[in-house]
Amino acid sequence: SRGGAAAAVAAGLAPLAEGSDLAGSIRIPASVCGVVGFKPSLGRIPRYPSVNGYTGMSHLGPITRTVRDAALLTSVWTGPDERDPQSLPATGEDFTRAVEGGIKGLRVALSLDLGYAAVDPEVRGIVAAAAKHFAGLGAAVEEAHPGFENPESLFMDLTAPIRAAAMAPYLPKWRDQMDPMLLLRVDHAPKMTAVDSERATHRRTALWQTVRKFFERYDLLLTPTTSVAAFPLGRVYPEQIEGRPLTNGLQWFPFTYPFNLTGQPAITVPCGWTAEGLPVGLQIVGRRYADATVLRAAHAFEAAAPWVQRRPAL
Repeated sequence: SRGGAAAAVAAGLAPLAEGSDLAGSIRIPASVCGVVGFKPSLGRIPRYPSVNGYTGMSHLGPITRTVRDAALLTSVWTGPDERDPQSLPATGEDFTRAVEGGIKGLRVALSLDLGYAAVDPEVRGIVAAAAKHFAGLGAAVEEAHPGFENPESLFMDLTAPIRAAAMAPYLPKWRDQMDPMLLLRVDHAPKMTAVDSERATHRRTALWQTVRKFFERYDLLLTPTTSVAAFPLGRVYPEQIEGRPLTNGLQWFPFTYPFNLTGQPAITVPCGWTAEGLPVGLQIVGRRYADATVLRAAHAFEAAAPWVQRRPAL
């Protein structure tokens, strides 16, 4: 993940950073550090080297203090690369110009829990208040869920073989020092059959069709970026959220990885702070390839609810 990069940007040690995002590794650290993290459409920024170029779900993208800087880096990095079979053709689009124009008339869905996720009540309230800015900017905002079931097991089935294959050479020597969430997926892979893996690709396709139909009705989806603000150092995940015990680390960021499965653009922007002064992120998700619309919406929100001058006490 890119926790160090997001912390450096938040503290002013660096104006920008790059990251990769398989489950939220750009958006999650950006959210808990109070900065911007953008995951463009899958293939918008080419990846190389990568051994799983045909089946990857990892997106490259920027971590910055402002949306305009995220748009600038995206403009610089985009374009086709023959070494990455998922890379998209160049559009010639200048994303720094695309951020202008506002969001009047856009149809925006707000989902505070995707219909199934446990979310801290304070985070719910902060994100719900942030969504009101979109209505004030002329968008038509209503509460709506995309309609898919919790894809936690699907994500596990798809990523476990990837992680197990990548980590196999290092397990004998380094297993006792590996992240518990990484090992959860590594250990899940041997329990799967080839049929299980193929069924997972079918389920991913079904998820995409559900989300695609949802975005026929809406231009954007707003969610919290994470279910909780930052929790104490040393914990892999919170013990509980809304009184519901957590059994793995995926359950405190249920909003990020579904859109790695679908390859859609998603950005996190700071939208408020808890009573303890911890930042809360708002995730803005768009249609596949509608990166400019996502950046434009984030820029409009940034202007309506500015955060750039707020820095952590050092």
